Amino acid sequence: MLNDLKKGELIVFAAPSGAGKSSLIKEIISNNENIELSVSATTRSPREGEIHGKDYFFISDNEFNNLKTKEAFIENASVHGYQYGTLKSLVEEKLNNNIRVVLDIDVQGYNQIAASVENIISIFIIPPSLDELRKRLLLRGLDTEDVIEKRLINAKNELKYAKSFENIVLNDDFNRALEEISSIILSKDYEYNGTDIQNILKNLLD
Repeated sequence: MLNDLKKGELIVFAAPSGAGKSSLIKEIISNNENIELSVSATTRSPREGEIHGKDYFFISDNEFNNLKTKEAFIENASVHGYQYGTLKSLVEEKLNNNIRVVLDIDVQGYNQIAASVENIISIFIIPPSLDELRKRLLLRGLDTEDVIEKRLINAKNELKYAKSFENIVLNDDFNRALEEISSIILSKDYEYNGTDIQNILKNLLD
């Protein structure tokens, strides 16, 4: 099934933690009834309010490793000390029901998918600055200061891979970013100032 994808059936998002990716994806899905998020499996514990089977499939390391052995994942990655993976069976079930599938994944996972699946739309979300990214992580109130520092270090590593994505979208203004993403995935006329994006990306990496 995944080797026979039509362009746009699989939409891959990646971004550093705090860039606003999850909020943008949620809005995109709420506005398009034939687009759904693929629920990933993870070995981390659920955060407050997260529901098994809706936000993630929360499983043990042993369960995750057994699924890896059975090649049950389209992609999998270790992020911040935990394992994450996209279950092949769930994605194929949605595609069989003519649903376009959104993957919210790490750059490691994207590299695996890009190497094996040709017809995907890939979108990398970038913040306007690392200072703004830090503010967003602090406002989330989910992590300690030490964890935030680790996330910022990881963000710089992830941003190095942004250029390998088909589209880079700046999330400085939420509504503008949403409009750009909608144009990309719905095949509307879409243009952005590539020079500005590259300059912002360069500043993020300096």
